[in-house]
Amino acid sequence: MSEQLVLSTIQGKVGILTLNRPKVLNALNNDIMLALSNELLALEKNENVHVIVLTGSEKAFAAGADISAMQKWSYMDVYKSDYIGGFWETMKTSIRKPVIAAVSGYALGGGCELAMMCDLIYAAENAKFGQPEIKLGTIPGLGGTQRLTRAVGKAKAMDLVLTGRFMDAQEAESAGLVARILPNENFLDEVIKIADGMANFSSPVLMMAKQCVNAALETTLEQGLAYERRVFHATFALEDQKEGMSAFVEKRAPNFKNM
Repeated sequence: MSEQLVLSTIQGKVGILTLNRPKVLNALNNDIMLALSNELLALEKNENVHVIVLTGSEKAFAAGADISAMQKWSYMDVYKSDYIGGFWETMKTSIRKPVIAAVSGYALGGGCELAMMCDLIYAAENAKFGQPEIKLGTIPGLGGTQRLTRAVGKAKAMDLVLTGRFMDAQEAESAGLVARILPNENFLDEVIKIADGMANFSSPVLMMAKQCVNAALETTLEQGLAYERRVFHATFALEDQKEGMSAFVEKRAPNFKNM
């Protein structure tokens, strides 16, 4: 393919991936998701990158899956190929580093689901979220009924999935889907600034913290607390823990070695 479907750049310790199908509002298909998977894995292996930011355009993070690509497929077409499985799920199966979704404009259907696969979402003031698959005679298939319910609760998820309506950034933040709303102006620069702040912490500790928060969704409170405590104990094997606490006591900035 002539166009580069996912643009990858690195600023300091932050890897920035940009979905690049502007003519179709970054609609998701196998090609762009395979490209995204490859770029994510490359950044995961890059020891100089500590945090990843995923974004789209000012108009659309991703306006959904590519309907024209799947319009005529049969049940056996999607079942035998495990459509939207495999490399579509690289974000959750293979990436240990924190991933931030920087959402400007539309994040609908598969686009909303892709944003929810990231570890947290920062939204521009013009962001809109939704799962409008009901209008197409189908349902969300990349986590829209599952991650959305965990993020915003059953009532709000039912409302969005069964009506297909969109919610704006303010509603998404109040519902718990979005971590912060940032101004449209210089939106991506502000997200990268936040990511850079994270990236200057200890990389192994960032990954440990991410793992513990994610475990909270899959375990009982008792199991989660026990897991958290063991990981907390494990940080005492790190040089960065010694450096961080020494720097605090000595009233200086820490110099983490990511070890």
